[in-house]
Amino acid sequence: MGVSMNIHEYQAKDLFRKFNINTSEGKVFESGKDAEDYARSLNSKEYVVKAQIHAGGRGKAGGVKLVKTPEEVGSTVQEMLGMTLVTHQTGPEGKLVNKVYVENSSIIDKEYYLSIVTDRSTEKNVIIASPEGGMDIEKVADETPEKLLTQPIDPVSGIQPFHIRKIAYFLGFNKDQTKQLGPILSGIYKLYTEMDCALVEINPLISTDEGEIKALDAKINFDDNAEFRHKEFIDLHDPTEEEPLELEAKKWGFSFVKLDGNIGCLVNGAGLAMATMDIIKFHGEEPANFLDVGGGASVEQVTQAFKMILSDQNVKAILVNIFGGIMKCDTIADGIIIAAKEVGIKVPLVVRLEGTNVELGKKILEESDLNITTADTMKDAASTVVSLI
Repeated sequence: MGVSMNIHEYQAKDLFRKFNINTSEGKVFESGKDAEDYARSLNSKEYVVKAQIHAGGRGKAGGVKLVKTPEEVGSTVQEMLGMTLVTHQTGPEGKLVNKVYVENSSIIDKEYYLSIVTDRSTEKNVIIASPEGGMDIEKVADETPEKLLTQPIDPVSGIQPFHIRKIAYFLGFNKDQTKQLGPILSGIYKLYTEMDCALVEINPLISTDEGEIKALDAKINFDDNAEFRHKEFIDLHDPTEEEPLELEAKKWGFSFVKLDGNIGCLVNGAGLAMATMDIIKFHGEEPANFLDVGGGASVEQVTQAFKMILSDQNVKAILVNIFGGIMKCDTIADGIIIAAKEVGIKVPLVVRLEGTNVELGKKILEESDLNITTADTMKDAASTVVSLI
């Protein structure tokens, strides 16, 4: 399953500078005193202090402050460090602030939106632009889609001058602004392709009172399937921003994403895992997780997967849905029994096995003294697990 890796704004802006994308001067801090000293060296009329978390909506949550003096920079940084920011993207538990970014403030004349993503339907990278930048771009997309331009870029020829002119015209730029937009668009396209990104977003891109065009915010996600090509991803990764269970799963070599439901899922294969979650929803309940143990999981991995599922207090039942191709059904059955004995599964457990050594797998489960319900089809398995809650 393709997953993307987020990085902080300060890291994204460092990359922007490397790719000649115009952005404000700034630096990240873990101490108010250091931030105050840095602000003095900038000698600006105003400073922006920004909490660094992997989530949007920081401004509304009190994670972005405009201050006038270096002393205020120091005290604001100190206040933000250690606070928990709750935004519309963090969920109610919020995110802990460990780092704070300080930069020169800009006098904004107008805000715009600019991003690059891959459009799988056209098999091209697309640039998305809007003259309505700022906090609520999702609202713009929903309510006024005509204010969004989606420009596909041919991967062979890349970004061309006519793309730049078209986007600049759509944004309402004058000749000088169009000239400045060129390096920004070329830079984000180069960054997106060379660094194997899943998203590069500037929200907002601004024009200042002096007519300068620059990136006021920066968001970059990498496709972590490309990790093997980019050793620098390791340095950019911040484990404190990730769900501990998801990190643990990575160590064990499988994919785990925590969700809000009450039926734990243990499945092999991302497609089958998605279908399993869908069929649970179809029968009126919600999955507690996405868990793909992969094609050739060992008994140890299966045991670990059970431990992770059961660490969630919301789990009221578990559905195991395995198609034994590379992975044999008897291995799964052994794993289930070892895990059940080691962890002590006290919730209903429904198992649907199909494929290699299926009869042997079912026999192992039946001959165990455990309270396990077997099912032959996905539909049976889902309706059974829902009825047992």
